[in-house]
Amino acid sequence: MKPGKYFLKLPLLFAGLLLLAACGNSTSEKITAPSTTANTTEAKKTKGQFPFYKDIAIRPGVNFEVVSWGKGVDSIGGYLILLSDTLRNNYKSFSNERKGIITDAWNMDLDNDGNPEIYIELLSKKNVLDLNVYEYAGGEFRKINFPPLSASMKKNYAGGDKFIIKNGDLFRSFPVKDEKDTTNKAETVKMLQYRLNGNSFSTNEIKE
Repeated sequence: MKPGKYFLKLPLLFAGLLLLAACGNSTSEKITAPSTTANTTEAKKTKGQFPFYKDIAIRPGVNFEVVSWGKGVDSIGGYLILLSDTLRNNYKSFSNERKGIITDAWNMDLDNDGNPEIYIELLSKKNVLDLNVYEYAGGEFRKINFPPLSASMKKNYAGGDKFIIKNGDLFRSFPVKDEKDTTNKAETVKMLQYRLNGNSFSTNEIKE
């Protein structure tokens, strides 16, 4: 081959390589761009829709998951309790409406009957807590009514509740105005202990 013809073909070769490289870059961008966009959209879509989530492990292979959802007013929505028993391939779910913001959830067996109870703590008002309780037994979720405060306990009650678990027992504390204080500024703390028997709660005030 003559040198002149060789040098004439070099520009054509480089042009072909550049064209192939450009096509390769264009294809790569078209593949990755939709994936990035989809991830961003998914993140924005799910933000704020599920304000509470907790995974509660009962034992290896058995878990309860508590999920709250709702749009608009934070204190109105619903929640789910999901059971995953991978040992028995058993999967159950329970849903309910809520009036309050879920602040915590935990598992107990307060009556020692071998059936787990799921406690869902809700902030029903600005500083007032309540509990929704469900026992899982016989393949279904059964609601256990949590007792409200008695009329005497509600006297001088202004919220500020705290639920406490200590040594496997359930307690509730809240401040009340001291009736002996004429300025109505001093506070004392009431402490209640809850017991569960036959799917029914009983309450006992702990005296100092």
